[in-house]
Amino acid sequence: MVTESTAPGRPVIRTHLTGFNLLMSPRLNKGTAFTEAERDTFALHGLLPPHVGTLESQRERRKRVLDNHPTAFDKYSYMRDLQDSNETLFYSLIANHIEELLPIVYTPTVGEGCQRFSEIWRKPRGLFVSYPDKDRMEQIFSSSHFDPIRCIVVSDGERILGLGDQGAGGMGIPIGKMALYTALGGIPPEHCLPVLLDVGTDNEARLNDPIYIGWEHQRIRGQEYDDFIEAFVTAVERRWPHILLQWEDFAGVNAERLLDRYRGRLCTFNDDIQGTAAVTTATLLAAVNATGIPLREHTIAMFGTGSAGAGILDLLIAEMKQEGLSDEQARRRIYAFNHLGLIVEGCEGIRPAQRAFARKCEDVAGWKLSAPGSGLISLLDVVRNAGITVLAGASAQPGAFSEEIVREMSRHTPRPVVFPLSNPTSQSEAAPADLLRWTEGRALVGTGSPFAPVEVDGKPVRIAQVNNSYIFPGLSLGILVSRARRVTDGMIMAAAKALASLSPARADKSAPLLPPIADSRMTSAAVAAAVGRQAMAEGVADACDGDEFNRRIRGYVWEPEYQPYERTGSSG
Repeated sequence: MVTESTAPGRPVIRTHLTGFNLLMSPRLNKGTAFTEAERDTFALHGLLPPHVGTLESQRERRKRVLDNHPTAFDKYSYMRDLQDSNETLFYSLIANHIEELLPIVYTPTVGEGCQRFSEIWRKPRGLFVSYPDKDRMEQIFSSSHFDPIRCIVVSDGERILGLGDQGAGGMGIPIGKMALYTALGGIPPEHCLPVLLDVGTDNEARLNDPIYIGWEHQRIRGQEYDDFIEAFVTAVERRWPHILLQWEDFAGVNAERLLDRYRGRLCTFNDDIQGTAAVTTATLLAAVNATGIPLREHTIAMFGTGSAGAGILDLLIAEMKQEGLSDEQARRRIYAFNHLGLIVEGCEGIRPAQRAFARKCEDVAGWKLSAPGSGLISLLDVVRNAGITVLAGASAQPGAFSEEIVREMSRHTPRPVVFPLSNPTSQSEAAPADLLRWTEGRALVGTGSPFAPVEVDGKPVRIAQVNNSYIFPGLSLGILVSRARRVTDGMIMAAAKALASLSPARADKSAPLLPPIADSRMTSAAVAAAVGRQAMAEGVADACDGDEFNRRIRGYVWEPEYQPYERTGSSG
C-alpha cells in the first residue's frame, strides 16, 4: 500500500515495497534517480547501475531513443512500455513535449495501436472484463490495489475511432484517455482505471489472428449484452459509490441509449457524444466570431449524425436558443445527414436520435437536385440550395468534402467554416491544404486529427485540431474536485464556453481558433473551474466559493516529479 504524507515543504511517498518489487511498480519506480540513501533503505544496490541520475537526464535519454524510432507506431509502442515501467518519467516526457507526443500517445497513432494491440500487450494496465467473467466482476474489482480509484474510462471496442470493431484491442483507447487525464488534466494516475468490456468481436481478422488476446467469440448482443452492462455498472457502483464513469467508443446505437439509461443513476458522461459536442461547439463559436456573424445566423450542415454528430447538433441548438432563437427556429438552421443523404421525414434508415433533426418534405420542395427521382438529397444539393455557411463532418468518409462542394459553399459566404472531424487522419473528410486552396485561403478550418500548418500567401496557418483532449481532462478534473454527483448538460456547455473564451481568435480574427496544445494544462484548469462552478450552481456538487474551488484544483493536481521516499511496514 502506498500513502502520502506532507513533510515541511514537500510531499513524501511512504511504501513498504523494496528491491525488485519496488522497481517493478510503474507508479513508484524512479530508475536511476533513486538516491544513494534510498538505495540503502530499499535494498536497491546491485539492481541499479551505479550512476545516480535525475528526471531531467532520464528525459533526455528517453527522448533520444524515442527520436530514433522510425515510425509513429514504433514510438507509440515505446511510450506504452515506458508508461508500464516508470509513470512519472512517462508523464514528464509528455509534459515537456506535448505537441510532439500527443499524436503519438493519443490520436491518430492510438488507432493503429488498437489494431495491433495484441502485438504489443506485455504488462497489465487497467482491467479486461470479459463476458465469460460476468459472474466474477465483484471479485475482479475487490483487490486493495484498486482502493484509490476515482474515475474509469470504459469501452467495449466496437467503434474505435473510424476503424470499427477492434475487440479487445480497443483497450488502447481507455489507456490513452486515462493517460491524458493525468498528462493534460493533472489527475493523479493512481485514481485512474482503464476498463475494456470484452464481449467478443465481429472483426474476422481479429478472430482469425492466432495472437489475438481477446475472447474468441462473435460479439454478444441484445438482452445478453444489456444484462452484462447492467452487471458491470452495478458492480462498479458497489465498489466505488462516488465513481466518475466515462463511456468511450461504443457503437452509436449503444452509446446513446447507455448514456440515457445511466446518466441519472451515477456520475457519467460519454466523450464521443458530449466531449465531441463541447469541443466542436467551442471551436465553432471561435470560428463564427472570426466571421463576424453570430451562430444564430449561420446555416449548418452536419455530415454524419451518429452519436457524435447528434451530440454536436444538440449543443449547437442549445447555444442558438441561448442567443434568442426558438427551438424550431434553431432546428431550421440545421441540415443533418445519415449514410443515405439528407435526413428528411419519412425516409428510410433514420435512427430514433436522428428524427429530431429530420427536415420536413416542404423544406426541400422545389430544390434543384443532382439526382432527381432517386429520393436521395446529397451534400452538394444541400450546399447549393440551402446556402450552407458551416460544414462539419463526423462520417469517417475520407474525401467526402470534395472540391466541387467546397467551392460551391464558398460562393455563399466570404468565410466558410469547414470542420472535417473524422479521425484518424486517413478518415478525414478533407485535407486542410485542399480546403484552403479551394477557398483562396478564406476557409476557417478545424480537424479531428492533427495536420501540419498550411502556407497561405507566404504565411503559415495553424490548423485547429478539434480534439476532445481540449475538453475531457478539464471536464473530469472539475467533476472530481467539485465532487459532482451527476454530469449535466449545463456542465458540458460550461466546458465549451470556457474553451471558447480562450480562443486567440477572440482578440485577433486571423489568429488560431484554439489555444496551443502546449498550454493544455492551463486550458484544463480553466475548463475545470468553469465545470465546477456550474456543478455547484446546479446543486449537483458540494458548494464552496470560487477562490476556495481554485485552491482545491491546485491542491489536487498531480505533477510528474520525483518525491523522496520513506520505508514503512514490512518489506516485499
